[in-house]
Amino acid sequence: MVSACTLSDPRTASNSVNSQAPLFEIDPETFPHRFNRVPFTLPNRLASHPLFELPRLIELARRLPEEFVEYYAGDLPVSMDWASTPRNGLSIEETIVRIEEHCSWMVMKRVEQDPEYNELLDQCLDEVEAHTGVLDPGMFDRAGAIFISSPGSVTPYHLDEEYNFLSQIRGEKILSVFDRDDRSLLSERELEDYLSGGGVDRNLPFKQAYQEKAAVFTLSPGTTLHVPALAPHWVKNGAQVSISFSAGFLTRASDRRRMIHRVNHRLRKRGLTPSPFGRSPWQDSLKYQGYRLARRLGRVGLVKPIE
Repeated sequence: MVSACTLSDPRTASNSVNSQAPLFEIDPETFPHRFNRVPFTLPNRLASHPLFELPRLIELARRLPEEFVEYYAGDLPVSMDWASTPRNGLSIEETIVRIEEHCSWMVMKRVEQDPEYNELLDQCLDEVEAHTGVLDPGMFDRAGAIFISSPGSVTPYHLDEEYNFLSQIRGEKILSVFDRDDRSLLSERELEDYLSGGGVDRNLPFKQAYQEKAAVFTLSPGTTLHVPALAPHWVKNGAQVSISFSAGFLTRASDRRRMIHRVNHRLRKRGLTPSPFGRSPWQDSLKYQGYRLARRLGRVGLVKPIE
């Protein structure tokens, strides 16, 4: 068995990060033209942060409620039905301790429940919001996640609703990111199903021909990748154990988009063919206002609740 001490990186043991110094290097000239449009990288100062040492991560995994820690076998195909994704047969702690020898990947979600990790997440996203506040105001539902992956493990092709800044802490991983607006890759129906189902079935079917359209990024410690909201992607880990930190959030615009897709989902279930999101501004506005009204009426018991 590989011990946690074996996995800890001696470079991080005595280092700390000045909480007053910026964690991200954001270029104010290029950021507005790329944010939530295309994936792009930027430098970060998180790789030496003590919160990402293996003993601290084991402590965090023990403190988090069980439903916020997922751990699976890492020897997976790129295309995998989410419900069929196999567990790795280990406990949470064993998964971390044996991550180097037992092909697995795990994610600790909603780490902001822990005060120290919440402080780190807020520092990261306060820096981001200083640049996104004018472009896409109303940041809310900040969420932090930590991924720990074995060498060579795969996270299947999927999408996430959140705007994401994924920072590599240790090891390397390769991300293939795809255009969310390419309907040959991601159909309106798939988007509607995802945004109407609580994001549980986030995996998508993948065809090898899709890979020609990927923007491919190799992340090493000190690199952050911005993945636009709803952009499909899949991950291949490098030759070493990988640790990465996701800082995600929603905005008023993403919440509006979710509501419109949910209305389209309901219309499609009734046999109609709704106008896709973004095609008709006036129809989008009507759907959005109608959804909000129905949700308010549902909360006071005048109609069937809508969520």
